Amino acid sequence: MTSSGSSGVPRRGTFARRMAEAGLTPARYARVLQADDRTPLLQVVKTCVAASLAWVVCLAILPGQLPVFGAIAAILVVQPSVNQSFAKGLERTVGVIVGVVIAYLVGLVFGPSTWIVLLAILLALLTGWVLRLSQSTTTQLPISAMLVLTIGAQTPGYAGGRIIETALGAVMAVIINLVVVPPVRLQPAHDAVAALGRETARCLDTLARLIERPSTEAERSAALVEVRLIAPMLAKAKAEVTAAEESLRFNPRRKAASEAIELDDDLIAMLGVIAQRVPGMVRGVVDNYDESLHDEPTVPGLVEEMSKASHDLRLVLRQSDAYEAPAAADNDESPALTAPLRVVTPSPGHWILIGSLIEDLRRVHEVIVEAAESVRH
Repeated sequence: MTSSGSSGVPRRGTFARRMAEAGLTPARYARVLQADDRTPLLQVVKTCVAASLAWVVCLAILPGQLPVFGAIAAILVVQPSVNQSFAKGLERTVGVIVGVVIAYLVGLVFGPSTWIVLLAILLALLTGWVLRLSQSTTTQLPISAMLVLTIGAQTPGYAGGRIIETALGAVMAVIINLVVVPPVRLQPAHDAVAALGRETARCLDTLARLIERPSTEAERSAALVEVRLIAPMLAKAKAEVTAAEESLRFNPRRKAASEAIELDDDLIAMLGVIAQRVPGMVRGVVDNYDESLHDEPTVPGLVEEMSKASHDLRLVLRQSDAYEAPAAADNDESPALTAPLRVVTPSPGHWILIGSLIEDLRRVHEVIVEAAESVRH
């Protein structure tokens, strides 16, 4: 039977319709299971090889039981970088050993009983908390303790075999990651630094236009929206540089790529300072904007210095090979920040804004010059 409202329109499917209108569709929930980036095929292949090798080696050493835990350890320990594999293998092995010890001690003190499984789980979690172990290691403790007290009770030598299996699986995974060198993530770091540099230089140009001539409220709002992109882009660039550094640890290609990643570190330090200054400069101009600002004697000099800062920022990035700037205005390879800014006392209504812009611009100039020196040497 179909119910209806006063208008006589059937109400069947009202809940589903409201869920769809709110955007809570099955497709949206399905996307929760999907990652933004696909796992590299090389890592999938290495995981398959490591799991297979761990299975064969564990069977050869411990023929009495299926090497399930060795394969699990190999699957979990294969990571995007060698350093991460070492860390994950250590976490997994320590977690198994400590969990087995807890299970052994609990069984020794309280004897065979069903309730000691719960006690071992609680003690394992508290042990991880007391020792300040990582989340992965802490999770492994109760799992190992529980398996030893349940499955191990009917299987002689289960606890020792589980430790050996896990260690063998972790070793196989690390060996595979060492033999098949993981890719060095230098290019994503370069791209993220380049995008951040381009956006920062663009915001400096936008700021120069805002104080050079009258602007509409829509233009000023657009400038605020644009400058807000800098913070997430800076966070992404830092994450990519960190990932690049992580991919070089224990990597045979570390020596060849170390200079490039050090240069990216220097550029991130420079852009981090500029990214703190430019949003405040734009916000200050927008919040204190009036038509008389363009009549200030110091404004033309500020406009020129902002354009020079934008030019030299692009120049530093281009010289560092982070990206190629195609703009014709940037063909001049010489730094533009050479002449001192002549400051005329501003009007009482603008002296705070003008002063803050000068100070922020001084700091921006300073870090760009330092970065230029670092790139040249």
